[in-house]
Amino acid sequence: MTGVLAGVRVLEHGTFITGPAASMLLADLGADVVKVEQPEGDPFRAFRGGTYSPHFQTYNRNKKSVRLDTRQPDDLKRFEQLVTEADVYIQNFRPGVAAKIGAGEVRLRELNARLIYCAISGFGPDGPSAQRPSYDTVAQAASGFLKLLINPANPRVVGPALADALTGFYAAYGILGALYERARLDGEHQPARGRPHENSGTRGRRVEVSMLEAMAHFNLDAFTHLFSEGEVMGPYSRPSVSQSYVLRCADGKWIALHMSSPHKFWQGLAKAIEQPDLFDDVRFATREARIQHQETLIDVLGGHFGRHPRAEWCKRLEALDVPHAPMYDTDEVPDDPQAKHLQLFVDAPHPGEAGKRWTTVRSPVSFDGQRALAVKAPPLLGDHDAALHAGASLWAPRPNES
Repeated sequence: MTGVLAGVRVLEHGTFITGPAASMLLADLGADVVKVEQPEGDPFRAFRGGTYSPHFQTYNRNKKSVRLDTRQPDDLKRFEQLVTEADVYIQNFRPGVAAKIGAGEVRLRELNARLIYCAISGFGPDGPSAQRPSYDTVAQAASGFLKLLINPANPRVVGPALADALTGFYAAYGILGALYERARLDGEHQPARGRPHENSGTRGRRVEVSMLEAMAHFNLDAFTHLFSEGEVMGPYSRPSVSQSYVLRCADGKWIALHMSSPHKFWQGLAKAIEQPDLFDDVRFATREARIQHQETLIDVLGGHFGRHPRAEWCKRLEALDVPHAPMYDTDEVPDDPQAKHLQLFVDAPHPGEAGKRWTTVRSPVSFDGQRALAVKAPPLLGDHDAALHAGASLWAPRPNES
């Protein structure tokens, strides 16, 4: 399958998650990504004395790796040559750092006027918090999102690095918009015959996104309730209104329900638990009543779901078209029949261990029914140093090049 971004060249100067996640998303769509690392590598590589951690593997597939210290003249020249040939440059340094290492926007724009320059930060390029260090939990907390995840009875940070990953998504989203604009403007300046006009193809863009802005936008529902109704949402606000539950089954496994409003879902649930008169109880007769008495309803449902193992409940609920899913542990997901049908997990040769396969989750986006089943494992540190030092091009030919 030819990726929809085939021919787009991305130079990534990222560490940890936000920058690498953005370029990985573009690579998943077919972009050619070269990852520039310090001689010691992306800090996210470090793991048990090695340089190929699961954290690093998560966000660095489909890339090439070169080691460059742009404070050294020879490495700076190599870096600048890559810049002249790139379409996109991504960095997630603190504001001001890129300029100090020869990768500031002004300098790179002098080398490549068409360059789309993406700068990712914690709190934005300027302002009172611009120089503060920011990591995932910091951004979640500053945006108001973390408060919606914390169980008040046991207040501790939970879940994966949402702010890091989502900021990468927003960065890729902005880059795609800039790429589209540049292509559109190129088309407007392209005459019907002959050579392009002189001002064709000079449109670059600076794409900026901070973790604070990304998480505040992702937390849009909470802010809409605040500005619209004066309501400050808490960790149980949405689950209560959407009527969502997690229930423990007889075998100790868990199941999730998202009942929402349709009456047929509740009728199906009542039948599944063999309690057809459940809604004769005024506490559960209407959506509003169920929201008001949610804790009591959870206790009632919990008593019933404790009578059978999870597989039995899944069988009953599926037969009655009740919205549900087993609340899987990670190691259960690959065996799910639908996950297998969708070919959700793909593999490739492991770059560091002969005969071993490297496995990951494929891109969820399909085009014209074709799934992204081909993948390349994340590169070992400096995998493409030799080619770079030999003067070979690291970029694949563009589709319109012979």
